[in-house]
Parts: sequence; C-alpha cells; structure tokens
Amino acid sequence: MNIDYSESIPNNVNLSGDRKLQRALEQWQPGYQEWWKQLGPTDSLDMDVYLRTAISVEAGGWANYDHVRMLDYRWGIFLAPQEEDRKIAFGSHKGEAAWQEVPGEYRAELRRLIVTQGDTEPASVEQQRHLGLTCPSLYDLRNLFQVNVEEGRHLWAMVYLLQAHFGRDGREEADAMLERHSGDPDKPRILQAFNEETPDWLSFFMFTYFTDRDGKYQLASLAESAFDPLSRSCRFMLTEEAHHMFVGETGVGRVIQRACEIMCDHKTDDVRKFGAIDLETIQKFVNFHFSVSVDLFGQEISTNAANYYTMGLKGRFQETRIDDDHKLNNAAYNVAEVKADEIIYSERSALTAINERLRDDYINDCQRGVDKWNKIIANAGINFCITLPNRAFHRAIGAFSSVRARPDGKIITQADWDQGQGNWLPTPDDRAYVSTLMKPVTEPGQVASWIAPPAKGINGQPIDFEYVRFND
Repeated sequence: MNIDYSESIPNNVNLSGDRKLQRALEQWQPGYQEWWKQLGPTDSLDMDVYLRTAISVEAGGWANYDHVRMLDYRWGIFLAPQEEDRKIAFGSHKGEAAWQEVPGEYRAELRRLIVTQGDTEPASVEQQRHLGLTCPSLYDLRNLFQVNVEEGRHLWAMVYLLQAHFGRDGREEADAMLERHSGDPDKPRILQAFNEETPDWLSFFMFTYFTDRDGKYQLASLAESAFDPLSRSCRFMLTEEAHHMFVGETGVGRVIQRACEIMCDHKTDDVRKFGAIDLETIQKFVNFHFSVSVDLFGQEISTNAANYYTMGLKGRFQETRIDDDHKLNNAAYNVAEVKADEIIYSERSALTAINERLRDDYINDCQRGVDKWNKIIANAGINFCITLPNRAFHRAIGAFSSVRARPDGKIITQADWDQGQGNWLPTPDDRAYVSTLMKPVTEPGQVASWIAPPAKGINGQPIDFEYVRFND
C-alpha cells in the first residue's frame, strides 16, 4: 500500500474519493501549519533535516530517508493494510465482524478515546519545542526533529478519524486540538504528564523512554479495537513509535556511559567537576519520569476501562496472544493497594483491573531497558544500580495518590517525605546543574561533554554525517 504524495494531504485512504472529507481536512490544514510554525520546533523552519518519511505501510521497506526542509515536510494520513474478514477479538461482540463505521451506541466513548490519544501528540511537540537550541549533537537534533514530525503525523491520524467518522462534533474536536496547549493555565492538554516541562535533553531522553512507552501500550490497546479504522491507524503509528523509544533508551544509555567513563578515568564519583551528569541525578530523573508516566494508565480499578473492554473499543496489550476467554466476566487479577500502611495484593475483577494489567505490562517492559543501562555500569566495574521506583512512589492518580511512599515502596509520613524527597526526585539545584550543560554542539561528528557518542549513525550513515543543514 504505497502512499500518494501528489495530493495536498498525502494519504493511502483514497481521500480524493470523498470530496467533502478532503475539503474539511484541507480547511483544517492551514491551522495545523500555523500551529507548527508557532509552537513546533523553535527556529527550525528553514533547516534541511535527514528525515524518515513513510512511503508505504507495508512492513518491509516502508520508509525513505533524505534531507527535507522542515517547512516542506508532508504530513498525511496512513492506515495499516486492512485485514480481510477481521473479527472482533474481545468483549461482548467477540467473534463479530470488525466495524468499519462507528456504532451509534458507542459514539461518545470512541470519540473520547480518540480525542485523548490525539491530544497527547501535539502536546509532546510543544513540550520539546525549545530543545533544538541546546542539542548535544547533529545526530541528536535530527532524532528530536524525527520524533516531532512523527508526533505531528500521529495528530493527523486522529484528526482524520474524527473528521471522517464523527461529523460536526469531530470537526470541533479537531479544532480544539490546536487550541489547547501544553502547560497553558486556561486551556491545558488533557493529561497532566503532557503539561509538564521538558526543559533539557536528559528530560527529553527520559520522556521518550518512559512517556512514549506509555504511548506504545495505549496505541497497542487501541490497535485491538473493534473499530477497524482506529485499529489500522494505531498499528501504523506503532511502527513509527518504536524509533521514539529507541531515542530514549540509547540517549539515557549514552548519558550513563559518559558518566562511567569519567568515573573510571578520574577515579571519582564527582563527575560534575568534569561536565557530566552523575548517576545519582540520573536515578532521580528516572524516579520522576517513571512515576509521572505510570499515572497515565489511570485508576487501578476502573469501570470506564471495563466498559471500553466489554464494548470492544480498547483491548489489552497483545490481546489475541492471551490465553483466556477474552470476556473476563468471571476472571480475577491481582491488584496492589495500601492496607494498614502496607502494600498488599488482592484479587479483583480482571475486567475492572484492565488498567492495572496494562500498567504491569508497561513496568515489565521498562525494566528491560533499565537492565541494559545497568549492564553499561557493570561493564565499567562501578558498584551502582539504576532501579525503577515502586509503583506507589510519587503518584497523583489511583490507590497510591493519597499516601506517601519511598522509592522502595515503604509507606511514610508527610514529614518523612518532606525530608527525603530531595534524595529521590530532582531538586531545583539538580535541574539547574543539568541546565548549565545544555549548550548546542552543531559541528558534524562532535558531541557534548556530558553524553557519549552514538554507537552508530542513522540509516547506515556515519556519525559525522551532516544530519541537519542550517541554511544560514
């Protein structure tokens, strides 16, 4: 399924065959372009960037790499290939044919899911818009811009669904996507994690590792949807999302590697003297970004999640690989809760614990990357271990939002929290120090002092390739 780039909106959904929809999207397009100019990556419009552009939605050979002027990047609407005779895999409609149109009885719920997912995409672009001014290398600058343009395209994917299937309501929701802004006191983004600042590159790497990984699990759950256009949209978005998590995993790994190199070369733990980020500070950033991202999965016990599942709107991660009846009417699942200042696990309805199962899958996935970071530290002969904090730590949503817990999960008093949080979360001084390191390095092949060079370049290109041309 090749993508037609001859049209004003590249697509593989035969947009020209629906003139009303095409006109509606073309009317939305200038507002999007203006939003990109105003709130997209700062001072980047005239840069030529070595970007990956989707040319097909098939699994093999789907992308083209070339220098593209940022202002000329072509955002479009790409759905994964349609599965012939696809059946609904879960919920009360299990075994029925997947829906090509929105069922009237589920219209409001589906719209809410699409809007919430869509709202995160431009939010992350807004959060990251100033990072290009302090890039640690051209390689990293290119990766930032790749993440940004793909988040922009993911917004297009959700806007297409809204405009194609929800009429006037959908058009209004699409307009509202461009009216809300990350951190805006009057019109903030829907989810709080997307109103947080991303002021430095360590935060960016943590965001792309932890928060984009939440995106992976949300998209994978929506990819199971009985509403086939949503499923097909999310399946292709997942193909692009993998690079975002790669940027985060390798980025944090390179920061750790540089710290270890300096510790070994200078026989000291005080790497700040040599312009690097110490492992203790990296651990604090892990604690913060992991806990904020864990909140994105919502309440441990959720009737909304149960309803979405029963309706067939949103499944579990890799739903069809799970060995059960895919209805969960009588199934149980262990859920963590606080009882008498202790964290215990108790059996709850698996149907209402859908969010918690997804959170468990996410946490297990996060640990795999942490294990790789710890291998870097161990190979350097350093006695330190990065750990994920307990799910009860620093929570603002769910069963643990009303308690205070240390990273090891021990429930503590507010006074103990006030005394200890500076050891667990980044302090203003930590953030100020990291900020002092954020100075642009824009010579091909050069890398900032606080991060190790990448192991290899993009698409077989060398490390010193001119990934970004500034055209000054």
